[in-house]
Amino acid sequence: MKVLTQLSRLFVGVLFILSGLVKLNDPSGFSFKLEEYFSTEVLDLPFLIPYALALAVIIVIAEVLLGAALLIGYKRKLTLWSLFLMILFFTFLTFYSAFFNKVTDCGCFGDAVPLTPWGSFTKDIILLIFILILLKGGEYITPLFKRSTNNIIMLVVLLLCSFMGYWVLNHLPLKDFRAYKVGTDIMKGMEIPEDAPRAKYEMNFYYEVDGEEKKFTDKELGNIPEGSKFIRREDFQISAGYIPPIHDFSMDKDGEDHTAELMAEPKLVLIISYDLDKADTEGLKHMKDFANKAIVNNYKVIGMTASSQEKIDKTIKDFQLPFEYYTCDGTTLKTIERANPSIVVLNKGVIVEKKHWNDRKNVNL
Repeated sequence: MKVLTQLSRLFVGVLFILSGLVKLNDPSGFSFKLEEYFSTEVLDLPFLIPYALALAVIIVIAEVLLGAALLIGYKRKLTLWSLFLMILFFTFLTFYSAFFNKVTDCGCFGDAVPLTPWGSFTKDIILLIFILILLKGGEYITPLFKRSTNNIIMLVVLLLCSFMGYWVLNHLPLKDFRAYKVGTDIMKGMEIPEDAPRAKYEMNFYYEVDGEEKKFTDKELGNIPEGSKFIRREDFQISAGYIPPIHDFSMDKDGEDHTAELMAEPKLVLIISYDLDKADTEGLKHMKDFANKAIVNNYKVIGMTASSQEKIDKTIKDFQLPFEYYTCDGTTLKTIERANPSIVVLNKGVIVEKKHWNDRKNVNL
């Protein structure tokens, strides 16, 4: 039992630290996942949505702290029961998500390691088993250092995590795991290879035969009795097929798609605000001077948002912005960038630079 406990201690501690650090690299992305869970379609806790970012930061820092505490044997009972309660909570979330197919990616490892809903649930069940082993063999979890040293280690971990969270929220993730990282060719990212597997569907047709409703597959249509009355058709997707890394990306204005022409621009700056109502007012104020500087340097500058035209017109007027906005799916814009507003520089569809609005002065124009 002692050896099994120590192996479980190492496994759980390292996994919690890695999981927490990956999400701490991009707490905004994790907060978007929490917003999905809090929505009326999932847990129906909409009053928590405004606090999603704060909760995301607290949860990911807690993950790292608990992992570190387990490894060094800090406050054994508190650590073990906190791990148990946290994994119970996440196991419930991932099961709910998988069973009802509500949230397609739990965000357990951010964008670094995407997991299917059932994959996330399986991971949590495995972790739960290891944590139960730790509770059973808790007597073998002893401190690695003196109490004062352990206190210092935990304080240092807390301070480092807090600084990391502050930094990435005021700049950008230290490591970009998303499909829109620097160097990405957006148009190529949307291509579907000719030999890529296609989505497969099963079609069922329902007919009234002699007063009874009967089902026929698409392969049985030739066997439908004469005089039967068609009722309805149902399609079921058997497999999703190939999904390109970049999808749902478009640049629309006045009902027209301008993606192809804008992606051909050699010097293009995107100022992205997925939701102008939630955009940082200070950031929008600085976008006027930044955009003018880019225009002087022969860049075409456009805004991208999922907001309404009414909100777009008001924002342009209020902040005297010298560029027009194009619309795109809000989730896609959240994926491209985390800051609101943020800056993306492209050369013929290739992302050459991404910056938080705080770092606008460091953009190479």
